[in-house]
Formats: sequence, structure tokens, C-alpha cells
Amino acid sequence: MSATVAVKLSDAEIRRQSSVLGVRDLRDPRHPGLRFRFDQSRQAGTWFLVVRRKWNRLARFPEYGPAAILAELPGLRQRLLGRPDEMVALAGLVTFSDLLAWFKDRVASDASLSDSWKSTVRTVVDKHLQPRLGELPILALTPAVLDKALMWPLQAECSTSYVRQIFRVLSLAVSTARALGLIPSNPMAEMKFTNFIKTKISPKDGRLRADHLREVMPALGALFGSSPVDAMLALLMICHGTRVGESRQAEWADFALGHAEWFIPAKRTKTRTEHRLPLTPQVCALLRRYRAIQLESGYAGKYLFPGRKGQPMSASKASSVFRRLASREWSSHDLRKVARTAWLDMGVDGFIGEMLLNHSLGKVADTYIKTKGNGLRREALEQWHEWLDGIGFASIHGLTGVQSAIPHQGPQAKPRKGRSPINELVTGENAEREKASSGWL
Repeated sequence: MSATVAVKLSDAEIRRQSSVLGVRDLRDPRHPGLRFRFDQSRQAGTWFLVVRRKWNRLARFPEYGPAAILAELPGLRQRLLGRPDEMVALAGLVTFSDLLAWFKDRVASDASLSDSWKSTVRTVVDKHLQPRLGELPILALTPAVLDKALMWPLQAECSTSYVRQIFRVLSLAVSTARALGLIPSNPMAEMKFTNFIKTKISPKDGRLRADHLREVMPALGALFGSSPVDAMLALLMICHGTRVGESRQAEWADFALGHAEWFIPAKRTKTRTEHRLPLTPQVCALLRRYRAIQLESGYAGKYLFPGRKGQPMSASKASSVFRRLASREWSSHDLRKVARTAWLDMGVDGFIGEMLLNHSLGKVADTYIKTKGNGLRREALEQWHEWLDGIGFASIHGLTGVQSAIPHQGPQAKPRKGRSPINELVTGENAEREKASSGWL
């Protein structure tokens, strides 16, 4: 048995050639020098890269599949051309310790992922997955093993929503490794979270209501003179329902006061899609007042909320801001929830509310955005800011002539036009609330 066959290397082709007993080696004309050699069992094999007639062992199959080898091949070839005697063998992923270490490093170096998600993966791997699954062979994982080693102990210690997040990280690590051919199969392919835990996860209720804002808004007004950064961060989020990460990293260049728009680049949003928010006259006046305060204090930099070493405010610093403001009675995310609930009670179309929050939208989103979205978003924010004026916002931004004529016992709906059937297609963390809205007070 010494035949070498030219094929287009893939998992399926290797399986097919394994039944052809006269074939020992496989090569792919697209990748000169790459060789695959079957073991005697023909169920496994070894990858080689031939450079200057030297056969350099790369990795074992099925631990490393064709996709993984082809992804590594350019770098390996370059290393061998420069240093022909260097060892370039790749370690396969055998245990969950191998897999999780690989996945954590991969996530940490992925420029497309947010810092918060990287931190979540690091914590989940280090504190939960590695201690409980590290020594387990990947292919030994079964539903019963996973339930006993991880899922059932976790549900006794952590909230159901956090257990689901841990399961998600593990499932993502395994599926990513399989997609790259680093493991021969995905032992979690048929596993679902509900196979292990049946408890329904309900969204957390917001800890802020409209009557609370009656106290919060005047307090922010009083704070604006002594701690303008803290007050401005909270006000920006109340006015627009933005996430704290989007808000704390805001740059002055993102605000176009001339045509009244706040542009949030895709790299700063959770959905990785750019977000454009209309600016009302009140917010434009607030921004001008805040910039004047910055300039008077000697700061002329690019950030609304500067941090250390020329960077924006850090996530930990932003968290400390809200601990000071709320005394742990509510969180930054509660400001986003209270805005969304207010828009609902004002009669804002559910689709428009989801657009304002930059949630994932339904399949007809593009058409709807082009025809109605921009004007209706502006109208919703104008109505919201008019209501806020009546509970103290007007005295903060100082703009006259825009105070609300809306009664201030709570955000009130304007006469509704026909509800959009698009609401049925909206997806987002608060979409279920559209089914059963209730008053504020």
C-alpha cells in the first residue's frame, strides 16, 4: 500500500478514501506540500507538511480536521521556510481543559467581540467550566455526565439565567471547535438547556418607575453643578434609553448638533450595528451646557466622559457612578428599562421603541426604517423629553419655550394611529411587554 491520491481534502473525502485499501497518502493540489497519511486502522491518520523534501509532522487526525489544518497552514509554511529545523507540531484538543483554554484565548483576541463578553467568557471558564469539566475527555461528554458534573450542581448555587449563560459559553466553545475541525464530533449537538433545567426564566422587573423619576430628575439637577460627569451620564441614558457601554464611550464627534443626531458606531454597540438617535432641542441645549462646563474646567478632549490615559470612562468607573447615584437601589440598566416602559405607555409603536433601543429587528425592518422610522423616532423622543421637562429636566438644560403641556401624573399616550402589524415581528428583550401593557401609576 503506497499509492498517493490527489483529492480536495475534506472530512467527507478522508472518510471515503479510508475504505480504499490501496491508498496510503492524500494530497491536495491546491495546497502544495500538505500530506495526509492513514494509520493502519484507517480511522485516524497524521498530517504532514513537506518543505524542501523534509516531512514535518503537524498533527493527528481526527483531533485536527482539514478545516483546522488549512487555517494554520500559511503560518506553518512561513515558519518552516525561515527556520526549516523548527518543530511545528500542533497539539490536539483532547480534554475540556485543552478546549476551554483554546476557546478563552480565541475570544480574548477576537477584535469583533465586546470587552464585556470577553470578561464574561473568562469568568465562566475560569470559575465554573474548568474546575468541573477540565479533566474530562471531550468525547466522553454525555447528557448524563454534563448534568451530574455541571448543570445540577450549578442550579443549586446560581440563578437560572446565569446557569443558562454558562451552558451557552460551553456550547459555543464546543461548536466552534467542531466547526474548525479541532474535534471529530460535537457531543453537545443534540443537547438543549431545557433538557437539564425546566424552570422558566422571567425577565427582571425594572426597579425604577415614573414616580421614582420625580425624585431622580431633581436630584440630578442638583448634582449637575458639583458632579457634572455623573449627572450627565445618567441624563444621557434616561433621555435615550442607551446602554451604559454606548454612553460612557461617547465622543463629541458623534454628536451632530447641526442636524440634531447622535451617531453611535457599530464597534460600540452590543448588536454590532451602527445606531443613530435624533437629538431634541432639550438634549442639544444640555450638551452645550455640559461642554461649556468641560472647557471651563480645562478639558477640551474628545470624550464626553473621559477616563485615564486618554481613554473614555472605564466600565468599572461607570459602575461606581451608578452605585453613588442609586445607593444600590437601582442599576444603569434600569434607566434603559424605564425609558422603554415610558415609550410603551405613551403609545409609541413597539417597532419604533425597539429601534430606539437598537434591538434586533424583524425581516421587514429595512423597508419600515426607510419609510417611517426616522420621523417616528424623533416624535417619540420629543414627547418623552417634554414629559421629563415637567419633572425637572427643563431646569437642567435651561432651554425655554419647550416645556410640556402634557399632564405629569405619568407619561400619557397621544391619540393612537393604527397599530403597526410589524410589532408581531419585533424581537428584543422587552418585546413580550407589548402583549400586556399596564399603566405607570
